[in-house]
Amino acid sequence: MGLGGCIGMIAVGAILTFAVDVKTDGLHLHLIGLILMAVGFIGMAAYVSVLKRRRTRAPAPAAPVVEEQRYYE
Repeated sequence: MGLGGCIGMIAVGAILTFAVDVKTDGLHLHLIGLILMAVGFIGMAAYVSVLKRRRTRAPAPAAPVVEEQRYYE
């Protein structure tokens, strides 16, 4: 599930929770909306953490240290 799917689940869950006012026996639309929003947020967090892990780069190799020779008299 991509980022768009997660955002879509959050939107549908919010609509079911806050905008729909239908009373049904045995089907709690508010609870279904809360579950969809929770799953959407969890999916978004998982997607972002995987994306963040993919974008990290190995540190660039450091330049070799060259020490100057000092001559003491």
